[in-house]
Amino acid sequence: MALTAVICSSMPAMAVPPVQVQGNKILYGNRQVSLCGNSLFWSNSGWGGEKFYNAASIADLKNNWHAGIVRAAMGVEDGGGYLSDPQGNIKRVDSVIDAAIKANMYVIVDWHSSHAESHQKEAVSFFQRLATKYGKYPNVIYEIYNEPLAVSWKETIRPYANSVISAIRKKDPDNLIIVGVPNWSQDVDVAAQAPLSGINIAYTFHFYAGTHGQPFRDKLLAALQHRLPVFVTEWGTVNADGNGSVNIQETATWIRFLNAHNISYVNWAYNDKAEGASTFLPGTRKLSNSGKTVLSIDRECPGKL
Repeated sequence: MALTAVICSSMPAMAVPPVQVQGNKILYGNRQVSLCGNSLFWSNSGWGGEKFYNAASIADLKNNWHAGIVRAAMGVEDGGGYLSDPQGNIKRVDSVIDAAIKANMYVIVDWHSSHAESHQKEAVSFFQRLATKYGKYPNVIYEIYNEPLAVSWKETIRPYANSVISAIRKKDPDNLIIVGVPNWSQDVDVAAQAPLSGINIAYTFHFYAGTHGQPFRDKLLAALQHRLPVFVTEWGTVNADGNGSVNIQETATWIRFLNAHNISYVNWAYNDKAEGASTFLPGTRKLSNSGKTVLSIDRECPGKL
């Protein structure tokens, strides 16, 4: 009996069910639902978002926002990112992962780059370390490329993705992996023409309600019709540049659409930068107009854990 207790205490907690892909469905255990949550701002040293990379932020999102998922946006090639300060960024991201696991939340670890194919070696190293340390926890989701630019899906993104996915799968055989698509992760319809092979792989879609309307929902619908599983790892209530006022009507239309199709979505950004997309007003913990809107959406999310 004592040996059993020792074995059980060394096993990872299974408070959240494993994420599984079946066709164009992303299942949390056996449930297909829209899971809702929030993305932290870039992790880069000196960018101002670092102060939110801690257990207090995760507790707030869990307890007050009722979020089921949080996203850690690991900056890469820009100043203060992983390439120039790997240890600082890793420490911040790991603290978020640890807190999310403890809070029984899912956590997306995002390689927040628009030029990831230029840093494939570093991405392989980062994600292999991550999978080695955290692959036993079903909470952890790998987002291996945030927003590719106007590059080829077949010739640029697919080879990169195959390399990074292979590295992850050597250490973690089954946690969800999400792959960015061309043109700021909007061309899911293009990726649907030549999807990746392997299990539990989904595809990134991003939108900002002030900029992206029905034509972008049509792209997402086309991907679903081709059996492509899609995860909205970043969305905003304002314009695509992060500024402008909240577009109430388009935000409501998008959320109805995502809920109707059981697509999960994570809002940008739990931060206090002086821009419309921020959750908080600059230098405060007072909710911005976007923050108030997203708080209401998170609390009404159909995909409760």
